[in-house]
Amino acid sequence: MIGASKVVKMEEAVAAVPNGAHLALSGFAITRSPVAFAHELIRQGKKDLTLSQCIGAFETDLLVGAGAVKRLNYGGGSLDRPGPLYNVNRAIEQKTVEINEYSNLSLAMRFLAGSVGIPYIPSQTILGSDILARLLETKSDEIKTGECPFTGEKVVYLRALFPDFAVVHVPKADKKGNAIIYGPRWDQEAALASDEIIIIADEIISEELTPYIAQEVIIPAPRVKMVVHQPYGAHPTSVYGKYDYDRAHIEEYVSYASTPQGMQEYLDKYIYSVKSFDEYLELIGGLKRITELTADSLKKY
Repeated sequence: MIGASKVVKMEEAVAAVPNGAHLALSGFAITRSPVAFAHELIRQGKKDLTLSQCIGAFETDLLVGAGAVKRLNYGGGSLDRPGPLYNVNRAIEQKTVEINEYSNLSLAMRFLAGSVGIPYIPSQTILGSDILARLLETKSDEIKTGECPFTGEKVVYLRALFPDFAVVHVPKADKKGNAIIYGPRWDQEAALASDEIIIIADEIISEELTPYIAQEVIIPAPRVKMVVHQPYGAHPTSVYGKYDYDRAHIEEYVSYASTPQGMQEYLDKYIYSVKSFDEYLELIGGLKRITELTADSLKKY
């Protein structure tokens, strides 16, 4: 059945996010990061954001480097072979952002608890680790230890995460918000735990086709608030089946981000100097460059 379109412009979707909001982001290192959304958050001057992400990724380092983040819950991360998350690491050293470091699994379980609507989830992950010791030292109200009521074994109680928004980059979605993700995925629970879901799609497919590929829908339309159509919106990170990561650009980013002055130059050159992500794509080489990154139809990357 054809329903009301939820497709909006990027500017409108980002304007709906208030300063101080809590966001769950779909990126994983240099894969499926909602980079176009992060660019617009920076252009609109959003501040005091809380970010939650199982593995820190490109868009998170970008937002921290732009001074948009107040608090970060994450499970470590990097930009893979091109380099570290310089801005996140600097924020840890200089204590300019409140950073709560978990393991990838413990954050995933917090999202899982949120996605099924329970207040906390017991686990034995991070027991005996420095991660747990550090979180307990800070007297975090998001983690406690206790005993299993059935066996008496020591367990960790992980408080559920309920972000205000999940921002998820996907290869395909229809106008109602049925979102398809190919290849590895790690963000389904984060999306379902959030109050509102914003989908950024490389491609908008016909709603008439969705019933024929219903088994491929990972995030269902009734949970989705808005859909933004932005081809190559995850550049320079990859989207399985669509395009590879742009290693040359990520290495260029790393060279800029290694110092605060360099990071400001990157922001000025690639974000503040353009009005939209489409203009940014022209700046990095336009059709010629993004065609070079297009995934092989057989290999999917």
